[in-house]
Amino acid sequence: MDAQDRVADFQATHDVDGDPEYQLLDLASEVGELAADACDATDYGRGDGDVDVKRDEIGDALFSLLVFANSLDVDADAALDEALEKYERRIEATGDPSSGA
Repeated sequence: MDAQDRVADFQATHDVDGDPEYQLLDLASEVGELAADACDATDYGRGDGDVDVKRDEIGDALFSLLVFANSLDVDADAALDEALEKYERRIEATGDPSSGA
């Protein structure tokens, strides 16, 4: 069973569901908690560069992302495959995965 199926089972077992717009807000909140941890750990980027975030907070963000994907009936593995292919094309074209549209 993959992670998205595990989250879907958890949602069904514990009646954790919601509209996509609320799931997206929850995802943004969880990613914000990661950013806050990183800012604290690095003195807002002025520190030694050692980013320290709690592993369970990464888990919370991943859980929220998969709940959001489930709410939209998006296969997260397929979406990841598409993103990796896009980054490969960018690297081939420009040498940089973040360039391009």
